[in-house]
Amino acid sequence: MTTDKQTLLQDLQRRLTELMRSSPAPDIERNLKALLGQTFDRLELVTRDEFDGYVELLGSLRARVAKLEQAIDALERPADAAARDQS
Repeated sequence: MTTDKQTLLQDLQRRLTELMRSSPAPDIERNLKALLGQTFDRLELVTRDEFDGYVELLGSLRARVAKLEQAIDALERPADAAARDQS
């Protein structure tokens, strides 16, 4: 009885191994990964780290623009006041 079970299990193992070798699953997986990789490249996606870096850069640039706008306003005020006085 034990020999029959062992033979059965060995036969099952052999058949499953053959099935996995002849299965198109690895080819499909490889092709799908390649297709997804190409699609992601075309979409020009960025990693989360890159995105976080861009968010930080954008925040600092917004702060810089706000300071520059304040400086421009401060420089324009005396010129506007002088122009009104001459009118």
